[in-house]
Amino acid sequence: MNSTTQHSDGLSGPERGPAVLEMQAVSKIIKGKAIVDKLSFDIRRGEIVGLLGPNGAGKTTTIRMMTGLIRMSGGDVLIHGHSIRNNFKQAIAHIGAIIENPEFYPHMTGYDNLLQYLRMSDGADVSRIDEVVELVGLQEAMNKKVKSYSLGMRQRLGIAQALLHSPKLLILDEPTNGLDPAGIREMRDYMRKIAEAEGIAILISSHMLAEIEQICHRAVVIQNGKLVTVTQIAEAPEARSEVSLAIRVDQVEAARRVAGEHQQVKVTGTDEAHSELHVHLPDGAVPGLVAALSEAKVGVYRITENRQSLEEDFLKWTGGNRIA
Repeated sequence: MNSTTQHSDGLSGPERGPAVLEMQAVSKIIKGKAIVDKLSFDIRRGEIVGLLGPNGAGKTTTIRMMTGLIRMSGGDVLIHGHSIRNNFKQAIAHIGAIIENPEFYPHMTGYDNLLQYLRMSDGADVSRIDEVVELVGLQEAMNKKVKSYSLGMRQRLGIAQALLHSPKLLILDEPTNGLDPAGIREMRDYMRKIAEAEGIAILISSHMLAEIEQICHRAVVIQNGKLVTVTQIAEAPEARSEVSLAIRVDQVEAARRVAGEHQQVKVTGTDEAHSELHVHLPDGAVPGLVAALSEAKVGVYRITENRQSLEEDFLKWTGGNRIA
């Protein structure tokens, strides 16, 4: 199954290059039950991908296998070409992750926390601290003690910490959990900046479908440990070949007749209560239809594109199961 959901602000995905993450028929069996069942998907450089699924779908188990926190029963995970199963040290060196809430020394400054973590990282220079701090916008807070940080600042410091060793893949579990709307928007902007500025692939596990739709290029949907679909979310507006529109007019029947005369236009219905004509047509045919309505003296008040949301798609794919 495959589907396309339009992104609300036209974020377009990166070119499909080599895979940073490859899930190759990964399984986890516990007491004879497949918690994750032959799961396969990939993530490319600079791509932001959402991992979605209902309660008990296997999202957390999948992330733990990716990061080597639990063993796979079958299959393999490749990170930048290195096997988690057979070449763990080389593979894990390319991952930055926040699996739960980031933990810090509260009585130390943000800078000292990052410096402490840097000492445990191989090959990272002190100058890297300034780079990651700028990426997440914490320049003004580095000399403040972490105990004074807001939740959003702690989340950003956690991402800065995860980026210190210049990973190829950043894994974030519920990165906007507990944040207010301003903090969520801020976090979204910084994640885009990280993906674009450093070319880092980002995997986000979240229950907030609206946020996944706002930021991700693709969504991987799993249920009962199995892959349901990998769907494109972000797509350049010019890439859309056909659109569905609701056109509010002053003469619904006249508008229906005009639309019916165009071979490229399919009338999908009318809404008399709202004076709307519903049509499906090629994107390039929209100006011609509008001109024809105007020529026929049909007043056009508003044109709205009918787009199915990620939430509607999710409920369809999972049979209405609740996400978490």
